[in-house]
Amino acid sequence: MPELPNYSEQPNVQEETKTNVPEKKEEQDQGSLLSKIQTLGQTNIPQMEGSSIHCLTIVGQIEGHVQLPPNNKTTKYEHLIPQLVAIEQNPKIEGVLVILNTVGGDVEAGLAISEMLASLSKPTVSLVLGGGHSIGVPIAVSADYSFIAETATMTIHPVRLTGLVIGVPQTFEYLDKMQERVINFVIAHSKITEEKFKELMFSKGNLTRDIGTNVIGKDAVQYGLIDEVGGVGQALKKLNGFIEEKRKDNDCQDVMQ
Repeated sequence: MPELPNYSEQPNVQEETKTNVPEKKEEQDQGSLLSKIQTLGQTNIPQMEGSSIHCLTIVGQIEGHVQLPPNNKTTKYEHLIPQLVAIEQNPKIEGVLVILNTVGGDVEAGLAISEMLASLSKPTVSLVLGGGHSIGVPIAVSADYSFIAETATMTIHPVRLTGLVIGVPQTFEYLDKMQERVINFVIAHSKITEEKFKELMFSKGNLTRDIGTNVIGKDAVQYGLIDEVGGVGQALKKLNGFIEEKRKDNDCQDVMQ
């Protein structure tokens, strides 16, 4: 007669599962904590739940159609453009804070970002921290209101080409037209005059090995390039003011309808 299995000796699967659940959760929490420490150098991340403001950071070099080496810190325009479209479509986002610390980069990519920021229907405020150089200048002035830190700088210089350049008059005309696009955009979205901006752009002696001008904090405001000297607190206060004004306008339109 065959022996019947002894069920009393079988391990209790249900009990094992129950005891493993807390261990797995603890391991996940530890993994998440280590990830936060490695990524941000801290254990707690400030929560933005319920905030109606989206913070858009533009740092390093603005990458265009050519991919830069992996050791370069870059802002990719193919990442920013979908974000801006999503911001425009998201009803929960009522304002955009743009923080810049960039050395510049691709002219067409920078102008594309600038045009998208300028065409947003939601209030925008920009803040230049550290530097907003080269094509970072049009991005900084594309917002409804712009701030610059007292120690931050903005380098204004002519458009350059890198790589193979064909030495024909058409190349110069192409560069000249591209430069005019940058100049016209900056003049249209700031208080600086065309004469003053071109004077800063083609100035000699300010930059050691280049033509142009390095503009610092208060000077940028004095020239009319940036609206105000300030930091994060002032920028957020201004943006919240814009948001409140837009809410009141929308309420008035709803009442009239």
